[in-house]
Amino acid sequence: MTSYKGIIFDFNGTLYWDSAKHKQAWREYSKKLRGTPFSDEEMLKYMFGRTNEQIITYAISKKPTPQMVKELGEEKEAVYRQMCLNDPENFHLAEGAEEFLDYLKAHNIPRTIATMSDKTNLDFYIEHFKLDKWFDIDKIVYSNGIIPGKPAPDIYEIAAKNLELSPADCIVVEDAISGIDSAKAAGIGKIIAICSEESPEL
Repeated sequence: MTSYKGIIFDFNGTLYWDSAKHKQAWREYSKKLRGTPFSDEEMLKYMFGRTNEQIITYAISKKPTPQMVKELGEEKEAVYRQMCLNDPENFHLAEGAEEFLDYLKAHNIPRTIATMSDKTNLDFYIEHFKLDKWFDIDKIVYSNGIIPGKPAPDIYEIAAKNLELSPADCIVVEDAISGIDSAKAAGIGKIIAICSEESPEL
């Protein structure tokens, strides 16, 4: 039986079920960018697991300037964060997540997060979910404007390296097709695909 040494979590749609809020925010912004909102099919294919730059590029059918990515991305994410705060009933980690993270911590199992969220959103999650209780914040990988978005393998390769493990020794927990493809491309040993209530693609 194959054994694994560490675990890497995607965050959105896995540890925190927020896909519906991202979809709602991007529908508004895609309408602003091109006149019509993203369809459900476009959401699944071009939004989940992607960077803001990738999403904006698809919406406007050309490469945006860095300033456009920054301004539109910040505007959309601010709306998204307010939506989270306005829904306190659902503003918590996924059911069972805290208990599982407690188990990993108690047994000293290497763990980290690899998310395509930007630094502002990551800091938002760290503050409200107290992620530093379970994770070494310095080992979390996020969209820093340099790392290619999923399905490129980079984010999971870096996450495994941060755990001082080979990708083949790691388990990845993902909910998006692009993220699963990213983990496969990185040579991750085992991929656990979960389906939150907002992630029907799986």
